[in-house]
Amino acid sequence: MTIICCMLTVIGLLALFVGADFTTCIENEDIKPKVCLVAGVALLLSGLLLIMSVSWSANNTVSDFNNPLSADYNRKELGSCIFIGWAGGVLLLLAGGLLCCFSRPRSGSSGGTAKYYSNSASAPSKNYV
Repeated sequence: MTIICCMLTVIGLLALFVGADFTTCIENEDIKPKVCLVAGVALLLSGLLLIMSVSWSANNTVSDFNNPLSADYNRKELGSCIFIGWAGGVLLLLAGGLLCCFSRPRSGSSGGTAKYYSNSASAPSKNYV
């Protein structure tokens, strides 16, 4: 599950690089926010996968530690890798959430063009000083 998380993270980062504003990989400016949204969803999913796999490993470690039938030499404690994994998962969730929140289409780009008409009936015909 962690390997799938790493591959999904790489795919998400590549999609983020392709859809970024400073790259010219995609010429259409309307598609770039959608690609960034896909990258955000990929990072969210990879963060969930990482937290799930690390929590599963932590659960097995704590279960084996609290098992009275387990031998003393087989008991393990939570190491720093578990906490680094949880922190990495939280950072991936944060990055994916921020990408999903801020990768919205630009106003006026996909919603058509706004037309403004001047109302000449309300404006005076002469300029008074």
